[in-house]
Formats: sequence, C-alpha cells, structure tokens
Amino acid sequence: MTTQLISQIPFKARIELAQKRQIPLIGSWLMTANPIISELMATAGFEFLVVDMEHSPMDVPDMVGMLHALSGTQGSPVVRLPWSEMVLVKRVLDAGAQTVMFPFIQNKEEAEAAVSYTRYPPNGVRGVAAMHRGSRFGTFPNFLKDAHKPLTIILQIETPEALAQLEDIASVDGVDAIFVGPGDLSTTMGYPGQIGAQPVQDALKEAAARCKKMNIPCGIVGADSEMIKTYQSYGYDFVAIASDLALLMNSAKQAAQTFGTSTLQVTQSQEKSAY
Repeated sequence: MTTQLISQIPFKARIELAQKRQIPLIGSWLMTANPIISELMATAGFEFLVVDMEHSPMDVPDMVGMLHALSGTQGSPVVRLPWSEMVLVKRVLDAGAQTVMFPFIQNKEEAEAAVSYTRYPPNGVRGVAAMHRGSRFGTFPNFLKDAHKPLTIILQIETPEALAQLEDIASVDGVDAIFVGPGDLSTTMGYPGQIGAQPVQDALKEAAARCKKMNIPCGIVGADSEMIKTYQSYGYDFVAIASDLALLMNSAKQAAQTFGTSTLQVTQSQEKSAY
C-alpha cells in the first residue's frame, strides 16, 4: 500500500476540505523560477504555491523542475499559464501539472475553450500521447478516460467585463474554482496600483459573495497580512500572500536598511566627491 503525499491530493479536494473547516488555504506565488526556493517556500508551511509562467522567465522544462521540487512537500503546485492556448495546455498537462490556472478569461466561450483544452475527445481537444509524466509514464489506469479526474481547473477573473459575467463563466462544466486577480482588476477599473481603493474592494467583496452563492470556490492574492485578513473576511477559500520575490526583497531591504545604512552613506558620499 502506497502513501499519498499531500501535494498529490487533488487541489480541489484540499479546497473542499478547507471550505468544510471554514479555514482558507494559505499559499504564495513563485516568481523566481528556482526549484530550491520553491521547495523552501513549501517547507516554510504554505499550502499551495502558484508556479507563475505568465509573469516570470519560466518555460515548460523550468516548470517541471518546480513540480519536482514541490512533489515531496505539503505545498500543492498551481501552474498559472501564460495564456489560454491549446498546445501550451497540452504540454503543461503532459509534463505533469494537475492544477492549472488560466489567466484573463473574459466570458463563457473562453471558459468553455479553456476546459476543452484539458479534456480528451470526445469531451475536449487535448492531443493524445501515452508515454509522459502526466500519465505516470503509462501506468495511470484508464488514463484517456480518467485523466481529467485529478485535475483542478481554475479560471482568473481580471476585468469588470469578466466580473459582470462571473456566473456564466463559473457555471461551465469542468470549472473547479475562480481566482480573482486584484492587480489587473483594479487597473482595468481605473485604479492602477490602488487595490485598496473602495470601489475595487467592493468589487472583490462582491465577487467572493457571488462565488459563495454558486458554491464555487474562489481564490485571490494579497500583498500583506492585513490584506489577507480582509480577503478572508470576504469569504475567499484560498488566499496567496505576496511571492517568493516580494518576501525576499522585503527581507533584503530590511536587512540592508538595518545593517547597511552607514556603508551606503559612505559609498554615496565617496561617489559625490569623485565628480
């Protein structure tokens, strides 16, 4: 009898358990494209890690390294695709991703297309191959029939237009969760860099309530602990805090400001005197 690692449990099952316990899952974002830092983040205690292929210098081979690093940890990997594109989705799934996040979904038609990329015919358009990491190298029983069962499909809502069609998007068969992108949403609402603006916060709160009414899990990301607490109070089921880059930068800046101020001042003074 084999023991199933936490990271191998379908992410949708972990979300469902969190909903029953009424305790949101807490995760973070992986931007460094570095397997060791990814493993560190999971070891630190984050329950899920978003492997970001959209805004980091990461391609499919890099992603596989990240999945390897997370495979022995409690951190469920969530692969955020750079775009909703059929061939890329096929490659990511064949490489072993089980939870995929599609960015910038605008309507029901795009949601249906995204789901179809993750299903084999006749239920979708995923290309067939037998021997790859996603099929456990051919050992996954009835793979072509059951390959979709461990998958968790998350669609991102990032504009007012998409938010207005939330119910239509979330009701598409095969959609397991919604993820609201506060950065893009605030910008497209006319508040660039102002996630805390009241109209933006009202929209984020409303989105969580509408998802809750549909019984569809919803996630979000926040920059700090206070924002995370706010999102938890809105009813989000899984919440990411910052990213590996942001956490590293904040710690580095704090250390530099604490211990490096005098050296920095001397260096700047020398630079000024040289001209």
